[in-house]
Amino acid sequence: MNDQAWMHRAIAAAVRKLGATAENPVVGCVLVNAGEIVAIASTGEGGRPHAETRALAMAGNAARGATAYVTLEPCCHHGKTPPCTDALIAGGVARVVTACEDPDPRVSGKGHQTLRNAGIEVVEGVCRTEVAWQLRGFLNRHIRKAPYVTLKLAVSADGKIAARTGEETAITGEFARNRVHLLRAQADAVLVGVSTVLADDPDLTCRLPGMAARSPVRVVTDSKLSIPLTCHLVKTAKEVPVWIMTTGAANPENASALTAAGVEVVECTSTADGKVDLAGMLAKLAARGISHVLAEGGAHMARALVEADLVDEAVLLSAPKKIGPQGVDAMAGLPLDTIRASTKFKQRGESEKVGDDWLARFVKTK
Repeated sequence: MNDQAWMHRAIAAAVRKLGATAENPVVGCVLVNAGEIVAIASTGEGGRPHAETRALAMAGNAARGATAYVTLEPCCHHGKTPPCTDALIAGGVARVVTACEDPDPRVSGKGHQTLRNAGIEVVEGVCRTEVAWQLRGFLNRHIRKAPYVTLKLAVSADGKIAARTGEETAITGEFARNRVHLLRAQADAVLVGVSTVLADDPDLTCRLPGMAARSPVRVVTDSKLSIPLTCHLVKTAKEVPVWIMTTGAANPENASALTAAGVEVVECTSTADGKVDLAGMLAKLAARGISHVLAEGGAHMARALVEADLVDEAVLLSAPKKIGPQGVDAMAGLPLDTIRASTKFKQRGESEKVGDDWLARFVKTK
């Protein structure tokens, strides 16, 4: 097998931990000695231990003379754990192959140089494009100081998301809904506006079997703190984190009650019309270690994010049935072709059949 084939093993190891490594990047590491895998690991739950140290511990003496295939440049700084470069050097690894340079200024090329200075052969850029896609949230947070935003829309054949305003409507089938739960498990936060909470009273957790612990932080924009204390999000805030992003004009008494219920109330800057400034809110999320946000609802949130040029990727789940003219437009009057036929977005791959529905991804081109 060549370097690309071994790196694909490391990529496959990392994908299982998407959304589960907190502020740390999800990394895969494969140790190969004499053509055989002696260890394969990924970043631990919550971001530690790092993939390299886990793989070295598995391999033991078999790491000496091995090649380490690592999806991201090994860290070379002392944080909450010692540098992975030191561990690779001490483990006797002879060669390190990486896909992406770490944009964290504490690393950013220094990890590669540290290994070279120790006499280890370093090969960079193997499967860079594939790993950059896998790490798009982490890279976005460090380079642009904002989380990567995926907008999810489940729409009828005529572009509606509900039969009527305030009425929860099942648009897509079970297979498509399960795919949404997987998207939640792979994100750091799921975002909705308070109008969605008032209309649907959602849980916003991952309900795939055995994956409840992979539920993301649930984030709600609510400039006036009008979210009811009796809603599911508030009642379960001590089980799965809930962050309410609000403005300075919010009622302090409501803030105290929400805090007592386990909700974290975060003050953000406001727009001229008193709403939460979405760009400023995303910057706050990035500063809190959120790398990938899944925006789920509702129509006005979707429109606001698209119009503010804050959507990096749109996942459209399209059902074959129509709802009719009385239905709620997916983006509050903004045509879906703003995404589907825009030069700003390009479809990634082919549309995928998901049960009776179709899934298509559109990624921002610049």
